[in-house]
Amino acid sequence: MKLKKDLVLRQVAGSWVVVAVGPACVSFDGMLTLNDSGALLWRTLSGGTNRAGLTAALTAEYEVTAEEAGRDVDKFLETLRQAGCLAE
Repeated sequence: MKLKKDLVLRQVAGSWVVVAVGPACVSFDGMLTLNDSGALLWRTLSGGTNRAGLTAALTAEYEVTAEEAGRDVDKFLETLRQAGCLAE
């Protein structure tokens, strides 16, 4: 799974946001706001990984079990799918 091109993560006034640049502005309407763990997952996903890699990133950064991290990853990926951020 990969993120669509021309979507960038930026920190604005202490908040993490995903915005479209270039041609993606036509199909991606608005922006997506992420918390710190969402930003970590976005950066990890943009580096090229799968669900297991995302889960490992969460467990390495936060005090959560692999099971809890997996549920959070699934919710995160579903949010990205609904927002049209994934190129699957």
